[in-house]
This record gives sequence, structure tokens and C-alpha cells, in this order.
Amino acid sequence: MKKAINIRMDESLLTDLDSYAHELERSRTYIIEKAVSTYFDTLDEMISDKRIDDLKAGKTEVYSLKELAQKLGLN
Repeated sequence: MKKAINIRMDESLLTDLDSYAHELERSRTYIIEKAVSTYFDTLDEMISDKRIDDLKAGKTEVYSLKELAQKLGLN
């Protein structure tokens, strides 16, 4: 289900958005959805990299399956 939102953006971004929408014969909504979706892919990569860095730096605890089962009382 799609929900409506309102956004405010710099006039130059709106001009670019309208140019892309016109050139591609797509709606502003379509262009914004694709842009946000693509950026979320980038954010996912950034989060993955941060988690790997945290793991390497010892900032994250790692448990074996056996340890996890014990902590959850599943054994």
C-alpha cells in the first residue's frame, strides 16, 4: 500500500526532478521512489561495512550457535 507524503526541496532539485521526469516520461513520484530505493541500497552497503568494521574492532559480540542456544535456554 502506498502512502502520500509531502516534501520540501530546493528549487534547483525540483528543476532537476522535473527535467528527469520529462525526459523519461515518468512521474515525479516514480523518479523519487527510484532515487530513494537506490540510495537505500547504498545505505545498506554502508551499514554492512560499519558492522564488519565493528566486528573487526571487537565492538560486537559474536556467539556460536551452541552459545546462543544456551543463552536462550534451548538446549
